[in-house]
Amino acid sequence: MTQTQYTRDQLIAALQHEYDYLCHDDPYDPDDPYDMTVSEYVEYLHSLSLEQLIDETSTGDGYTLDEYMFNHS
Repeated sequence: MTQTQYTRDQLIAALQHEYDYLCHDDPYDPDDPYDMTVSEYVEYLHSLSLEQLIDETSTGDGYTLDEYMFNHS
């Protein structure tokens, strides 16, 4: 199990913030079956484990989870 100082709620809020930011420049396309609204994305996030939420941030050696959380919290 992954150890982190961040809670599930904090990770979900940060991921939601990033998704909302990204959707600002690339709005929801109802004709794209892979596109989700922000609320659909948040619902999806709630189905993920803590480790999967961390994976969803796409962080690692070059861009740390702490940096991600600073930028999206």
